[in-house]
Amino acid sequence: MLIPASHCRVFDWPNFNIVVSQMTREQYILATQQNNLPRAENAQLYPVGIYGWRKRCLYFFVLLLLVTMIVNLAMTIWILKVMNFTVDGMGNLRVTKKGIRLEGISEFLLPLYVKEIHSRKDSPLVLQSDRNVTVNARNHMGQLTGQLTVGADAVEAQCKRFEVRASEDGRVLFSADEDEITIGAEKLKVTGTEGAVFGHSVETPHIRAEPSQDLRLESPTRSLIMEAPRGVQLSAAAGDFKATCRKELHLQSTEGEIFLNAEKIRLGNLPTGSSSSSSSSSSPSSSNSRQTVYELCVCPNGKLYLSPAGVSSTCQSSSNICLWS
Repeated sequence: MLIPASHCRVFDWPNFNIVVSQMTREQYILATQQNNLPRAENAQLYPVGIYGWRKRCLYFFVLLLLVTMIVNLAMTIWILKVMNFTVDGMGNLRVTKKGIRLEGISEFLLPLYVKEIHSRKDSPLVLQSDRNVTVNARNHMGQLTGQLTVGADAVEAQCKRFEVRASEDGRVLFSADEDEITIGAEKLKVTGTEGAVFGHSVETPHIRAEPSQDLRLESPTRSLIMEAPRGVQLSAAAGDFKATCRKELHLQSTEGEIFLNAEKIRLGNLPTGSSSSSSSSSSPSSSNSRQTVYELCVCPNGKLYLSPAGVSSTCQSSSNICLWS
């Protein structure tokens, strides 16, 4: 330690340690008092924290965040209340173990893809649309294989085969494809006033009318042909059988015979032939008035005519009618 010269004194050696120790104590006290004195000329204060406009902006953003959180919480509670969110679902939509259940009227704005749709046991299933209802079926490649369209004017089905089955035993009541249409019901009933109109041939084993109703097979402008490989049977159990045509009625059997079995067979409006001898002896009016018995004759072409009956056959003498046939 350096000691200033002004403070040096000459002491004896034994007292040197006392002098040094006193000076060191005084310097320590002086140094300590100088350090504790305030130094106003060199003092600078640095405030710690956020003050001024920064503090106001921070308070504003904190307040805005608090208001936003309150509004979001209120909107969330309102949406949960309006949409009726529960543990099982939302509103009329319920999620069950068997699938999704909708109660009441449901409206779908986009396509709906489901595996099965069915209603409750005590209510029907109603599919309603302002234009039409279309049900499509596609394969694994997304190609359209079947389509059912229910519109305001018609019901259209596009598929390879269309079938209608009975609910009890599942048998086919009606089926249609590109080749044929099959009706599997026990009875086909046509209730239209004009009957049924067929543009082409009809193949059926049995045609009958309702009880106490007439059965009419009619072709207004064309011919009516009935054919069967093993015969055609016409039966009227409780009424009359009548065949009417404008020109000719043909009964033809290629390998068999035509058998008419009745108590009475009447052929009306047959022409009557007259022999030359009877015509020369008396007038036709007097002969017709006296003649009551006639003979049925057949021309070579199959035409039937009547000839006045005599002791023997008079068909040869009255065959002049065959010349005009």
